[in-house]
Amino acid sequence: MKIFNPANGQFITELRADDAAGVAAKAAAARAAQPAWAAVPMAERKAVVQRFRAAVVAELDTLAVTLTQEMGKPLQQAKNELNGLLPRLDFFLEQAEAAVREEQVYDAGGMRERITHIPLGVVANISAWNYPWFVGCNVIVPALLTGNAVLYKPSEYATLTGLHIVRLLHAAGVPRDVLAPLVGTGDVGGALLQQKIDGVFFTGSHATGVRIANAVAGRLVKVQLELGGKDPSYVRADADPKVAAESLADGAMYNTGQSCCSVERVYVHASLHDAFVAHFVETVKGFKLGDPMDAGTYIGAVTREPQLAVLEAQVADALAKGAVLHTGGKRLPGPGNWFQPTVLTNVNHTMDLMREESFGPVIGIQKVAGDEEAVALMNDTRYGLTAGVYTKDEAAAQALLARVNAGSVYWNCCDRVSPRLPWSGHGDSGIGLTLSTEGIRTFTRPKAWHLRTP
Repeated sequence: MKIFNPANGQFITELRADDAAGVAAKAAAARAAQPAWAAVPMAERKAVVQRFRAAVVAELDTLAVTLTQEMGKPLQQAKNELNGLLPRLDFFLEQAEAAVREEQVYDAGGMRERITHIPLGVVANISAWNYPWFVGCNVIVPALLTGNAVLYKPSEYATLTGLHIVRLLHAAGVPRDVLAPLVGTGDVGGALLQQKIDGVFFTGSHATGVRIANAVAGRLVKVQLELGGKDPSYVRADADPKVAAESLADGAMYNTGQSCCSVERVYVHASLHDAFVAHFVETVKGFKLGDPMDAGTYIGAVTREPQLAVLEAQVADALAKGAVLHTGGKRLPGPGNWFQPTVLTNVNHTMDLMREESFGPVIGIQKVAGDEEAVALMNDTRYGLTAGVYTKDEAAAQALLARVNAGSVYWNCCDRVSPRLPWSGHGDSGIGLTLSTEGIRTFTRPKAWHLRTP
């Protein structure tokens, strides 16, 4: 499998991909190794993760360079991801033991009842490229802490980073068969789904998520799908247009817009619309597009070359239907995969830009008459990952957000993930969850104990 730098098209390296026989062998080895890992005391498993954390800190700069080179993320944002991983690891370390602690729920008349939490067994993790440290470790770390073996297929667009994750965890003390990397493209993921697994955890597109669910549907395997979004935000009449514009421009364009929770639709009260748009466009024009290795770069390369055509088509469709282009709108000539940060207004829901996931530095801003229209438009989607409201009135924000179909909601912020809160979605944004104590327990199954004293 050849790996190229999306910023300049240059060849980086070539890796040997797994074949079906190799996938089967790793799955069998993981199955054999998992019981012994589950028997390791929690304190020792936590010590492994603590050593892994220390190794990430020690190698952070070089790990960031690898991430930037293989997926085009600006170097400072790659470092931000690695630094942001550390509090997530701390959360898992602090909460794992309590999350799966034995619970005594009844003791009377000689009958005791308790609940224990046992590992699922062998879990498959088919991971994403846009935040490979976050997304990979959201599964791998709690799965290992709770006693599972993990068959980990990093995205083909972030495989070198995935192999670093595995290398550092092995060096920290995870047995090689307990965490096995699988290198390759979709055929390797397909081979993985044919193995005897106890759960499959996927982050990626809705279309691939559906294929994964169908592949294991007849086997009653636990399926968790973290899919895409068409994430809206609403700017109410009492919001500060400049503050909201600067926040939402960052939420739309950070990581080159390649995030499932990037802001992809903005609705602005008519009384603020023109001022908001002026501040928003000014902010976006200030974002530096260029070599991801330069410290000042904010907009990096688009990781997947086919996505450029998707972005072009969305812009062309919007313009053909009456949208107004304020900045950007085009791909840049090669080498590399580059698209200008793009802002359009006079948009509506007949346009693909406002209905289909963009996953790039493109945003539509729509004028609305008030709260009712905003909520109706925010809910006019098959997705339901995140949504936000900008207003000085917290009570109004909470009332509006309670009516929006989304797994995560934001007041005066956006594009934010916390390890303390569950990450989940409605509709085509997926099923199941990661993060929070619920996201630790998701890698276990409860066992009910009925104990009668003779």
